[in-house]
Amino acid sequence: MAYSEDHIALAAEYALGTLDVDERAQVETMMSVDKDFTAMVEAWEHKLGVLNQMVGSVEPRPEVWEKIRAAIGHAEPQAPLVIPQEAPSIFAEAVEPAAEVAPSNVIEMSDSAKRWRSVASFTSALAAALVALLGVQLAAPDWLPEGLRPKARIQIVEAKAPAASAASAQYVAVLQNGGSPAFILTVDGATKNFTVRKVGAAAEAGKSFELWLISDKLPKPRSLGVIGGSDFTARPVLSSYDADTVNAATYAVTVEQAGGSPDGNPHSTPIFTGKLIEAVPAPAPAR
Repeated sequence: MAYSEDHIALAAEYALGTLDVDERAQVETMMSVDKDFTAMVEAWEHKLGVLNQMVGSVEPRPEVWEKIRAAIGHAEPQAPLVIPQEAPSIFAEAVEPAAEVAPSNVIEMSDSAKRWRSVASFTSALAAALVALLGVQLAAPDWLPEGLRPKARIQIVEAKAPAASAASAQYVAVLQNGGSPAFILTVDGATKNFTVRKVGAAAEAGKSFELWLISDKLPKPRSLGVIGGSDFTARPVLSSYDADTVNAATYAVTVEQAGGSPDGNPHSTPIFTGKLIEAVPAPAPAR
């Protein structure tokens, strides 16, 4: 059954408890004969009952009751209206048009105005309660009953393992002078970083071993730096050369003054030399 706005407002106000005695009796009579109307009242009680749990009782201040009594005329009786004797005809003319309004129409208009004021007040209160409910859901959802708490959002994120770096070919050169190995040079085919492993060479006092790259593609030998005093020396200086130059070059070690050649040129003949060979091939691409 379709209900008017007045019926809906009556059901809501009944659930709120704001109706007077006669109006409550009217609603209860309708509920006794109309199951749909009863269901609508119960629906309002369910909606508004949860909001009522969020609001604690507040005792009004004493001056509030005094203002209410003054507003309804209980604070002080009004003075009687005195009509001058010399102007009865004027008074009669003034009140005569008002007598034409039927009392039932006045009561009906008063009830309608009261109903719309109640609907407006109820709507404002409901909007404020919904705003408060939204704020509590965002700030402190644990304060709310289970039915009003926001549902947790579950987002499934696929975490991908970082791709393993591709293995590359490894190249090795044994630097020697016909006898035992003096140094072992290892070069990574992808990064072109190299490592020199000292095996049997011992530097003279005040002297340094320096590594050189010798290629027919270059006008002169290029220094790759001084070989340090520790067992391993690693450097990335081959990255400026192309792969063919790196793989086909001859690597040589000379004896220079402490700290290496001062002008970028070798100052002794090479005492240890060697060429790169592929020690570990690059893996074949997966099919």
